[in-house]
Amino acid sequence: MTEPVPGLSMSPLEILAVLGAIAVVIARWLPPRARRPVLYSGAAAVAVAGVVLAVVGLRWQLVSVLAVTALVLAVAVARRRRGRMRRRFAVPGTAVCLLVLAATPVATWALPVPVYPEPTGEHAVGTAVFEWTDESRAEPFTEDPDDHRTVVVQLWYPADAAEDAERAIGGRPTLEESQAITQASAELFGIPGFLLADAAAAPSHAVFDAPVAAGSERYPVIVFSPALSATRTANTVLAEEWAGHGYIVATLDHPYDAAMTYVDSEPVHSRNVLDTTDEAEIAVINRTNIETRSADLSFVLTRLESLPADLAQRIDTGRAAVAGHSRGAAAALAALAADPRFDAAVHIDGGLEPTLLPGPFTQPALSITSPISADQNPDYLPTLDAALALGANETYRLELPDSGHFSFVDAALYFPPVPSVVGTIGRTEGLRATADATISFLDATLRGQSIDLPAALEQHGDLAVR
Repeated sequence: MTEPVPGLSMSPLEILAVLGAIAVVIARWLPPRARRPVLYSGAAAVAVAGVVLAVVGLRWQLVSVLAVTALVLAVAVARRRRGRMRRRFAVPGTAVCLLVLAATPVATWALPVPVYPEPTGEHAVGTAVFEWTDESRAEPFTEDPDDHRTVVVQLWYPADAAEDAERAIGGRPTLEESQAITQASAELFGIPGFLLADAAAAPSHAVFDAPVAAGSERYPVIVFSPALSATRTANTVLAEEWAGHGYIVATLDHPYDAAMTYVDSEPVHSRNVLDTTDEAEIAVINRTNIETRSADLSFVLTRLESLPADLAQRIDTGRAAVAGHSRGAAAALAALAADPRFDAAVHIDGGLEPTLLPGPFTQPALSITSPISADQNPDYLPTLDAALALGANETYRLELPDSGHFSFVDAALYFPPVPSVVGTIGRTEGLRATADATISFLDATLRGQSIDLPAALEQHGDLAVR
């Protein structure tokens, strides 16, 4: 009764509450014999739904429904003692109340409870979190000479997990951690935290510390860097999809870059605040950020060779791709150029000046871009194409029609469907197309499967091969 109705963004109880509130509001305008029955029935429906929702979790969008109901009931009680409200006050009052109630389903549609797509691969998905310190690098964001660079890594892997096993909450082990990370992200971007409360509580599909899938197959690796200030679970949908198809995926928190992460159990917040408008200084900051991320990605690939035994026996770091979204996409191509251990790269909608790459690269690369991102920045595609041209072998750039910058990440599931943000492709279609295209590319480049890549990729959009 508390799950959203398919095709809607409200549960049956929430729908009952809204309908009950509408009955309470319009009761005054019904024939005299119907007024009290409708008023009391509507109030009872709101009361029952409200009590249950308060126990299982009352969404912020429903607070206005309860408030309107309480207000109208209070006015109705007062009017019984003093006489009916004059029409010139009752008409606009009723109209305002109905507008508030009409806004509730609109708000739940615009900011819904996200529903993570079920991974389509043959495997269930397990996940585990590691914290690794690179003793060869000082932490660039602190002044302590003894503080070395630490990264937090979440692995997503093919697993044997029972269908009734407890699932991750938005990719996180607990609701409390998911809420803390969501709140930190909201604050960083200036978004009221309560607007994303539903997103923090939605279950994904991975099971923490589930046993690795039975068998002896060794799985290729994908090391993933998220967008600027984003966290390691910002791309949970893709990570779970890749893992379900037989890849071990390592998603990173870049400390002092991610909105918030935990290092030694202490919260570490982002320092991605530009306090300058000088273009030269901004260029230096961006270069440093990409170089730090690129080094993090290479370090993680090294540490993946020394995992606990159950995972170490099943991971094949000799077949490794590096991937990322937005700033993470730029860092992925930089890591590809810097580290020949990476066999391929997946670049998802990230701006990149050719000078930010440490040099040419020989490995294949797939870039997926948004037409809206290109429209917003006329220099985006020319500079990206110049960077891709540094590849000695074929590179692929796939433009996904109708997509926006956030069509490729979990935010598409719960951000308002504003075309300039998530495009018009739909909440899940961009994620689905991205997963399908990247799996074709990775199966060809890491697994050596015989795939007509241009034919496979151009099914999803406009393809340029270089």
